[in-house]
Amino acid sequence: MLLYSAVSYGIFLISVVYLIGFLGRLFVPKHIDDGVTLDWPLAALANIGLITLFAVQHSVMARKGFKARLTRLMPTAIERSTYVLISSLTLVLLFWLWRPITVSVWTVESPLARALITGVFWIGWAVVFVATLLISHFELFGLRQALDNLRGIAPQAQPFKTPALYKIVRHPLYLGFLIAFWATPDMTAGHLLFALAFTAYLFIGAHLEEKDLVALFGETYRRYQKEVGMVLPWRRKGQP
Repeated sequence: MLLYSAVSYGIFLISVVYLIGFLGRLFVPKHIDDGVTLDWPLAALANIGLITLFAVQHSVMARKGFKARLTRLMPTAIERSTYVLISSLTLVLLFWLWRPITVSVWTVESPLARALITGVFWIGWAVVFVATLLISHFELFGLRQALDNLRGIAPQAQPFKTPALYKIVRHPLYLGFLIAFWATPDMTAGHLLFALAFTAYLFIGAHLEEKDLVALFGETYRRYQKEVGMVLPWRRKGQP
């Protein structure tokens, strides 16, 4: 089970690194504006279908009821790794079948502005990485569960905590993704479609996740909701 979790984690890392290159058009064989072209309505329909497939899989498998059914078929120690593995493979499928729509929406010509926007792109990914470390990176991606199982340690519920970035927004991971999706000096129609669709999904996914968190932490999480913004940083007037 530990080997299975390690392989799943490795595939996840590869898919995320490829996603960075896919959006940034960096060092990958096929990026967001590359590949077999179709007429733009067909390309848009195909791409929306791929994003919808990822969104449905990612959200349905994360729900408590689905997890309960899944653990009837496999050990609890690899349930999270299975979720991570299937999510990663669905993302790989998106990379493979994505159809570019290369109509330019904006192109930034200034070298300084391009460098600044590219810097913001990398800041977004840094926020994503830091956000996973601030909670429990290896538990989030399934390795800790398999390792604890190997050691004979019973699963333990994580206490509610709001370290660093989590005092600014409730979902800094999603904020980092939003920054990375939108920060580009060369926005094409295909990239815009990706950014719009995944932005909508992130907010829907955050709302679904919040229901689970309220059920888990109760009034503590409700107070947190009132004090800190969900994805975008804000505070209610009068809050410390």
